[in-house]
Amino acid sequence: MTKSLLYIHGKGGNSHEVEQYKKFFVDCYCCGLDYEISTPNETRKIIVSEFEALHKNYGKVFILANSIGAYFSMLALQDMPVEKAFFISPILDMEKLIFDIMKLAGVTENELFEKGEIQTNFGENLSWEYLCYVRDNKINWNVETEILYGENDNLTSLETVENFVKTHNANLTIMKNGEHWFHTPEQMEFLYKWLERTV
Repeated sequence: MTKSLLYIHGKGGNSHEVEQYKKFFVDCYCCGLDYEISTPNETRKIIVSEFEALHKNYGKVFILANSIGAYFSMLALQDMPVEKAFFISPILDMEKLIFDIMKLAGVTENELFEKGEIQTNFGENLSWEYLCYVRDNKINWNVETEILYGENDNLTSLETVENFVKTHNANLTIMKNGEHWFHTPEQMEFLYKWLERTV
């Protein structure tokens, strides 16, 4: 084989999820990456290391990433020779997402700066250091990308996705009434047909 697929899961996911996607990448060596969502820089290093190993052994590397896994993929691999990327419900503007969570939690930027970290009552941990890292590490993504987006995604707005598509080499597929988490039989069937068409 001269091709490989690196799958990067979202929050709460795992590397074994790659198994359900192997049938769409039959000519690729497929592997999933396990990582803890800690600091973006630590996650970036893990992804870069795995990508470099695949690129060395197989040449062409495709990326399939879910949710925050897409953000980490772009952060880590923007300067790497990625063959093509497939993003499912991607987080495309991390700074905006952080501010959306802050607004939902009633936290101001000044409060976050003063306290450093704030645990929200809905389980999300806000970090001033994380926000600063996101601001200081802008993403310049030039890889050909296919995006699958659910119409009712509650983490990334349609406006954010459409702006990304306009300014990047990306194609967008929207599932009517789809959610951020593709998990129902109907949603998974739509996802699989999207891969059949785009891979």
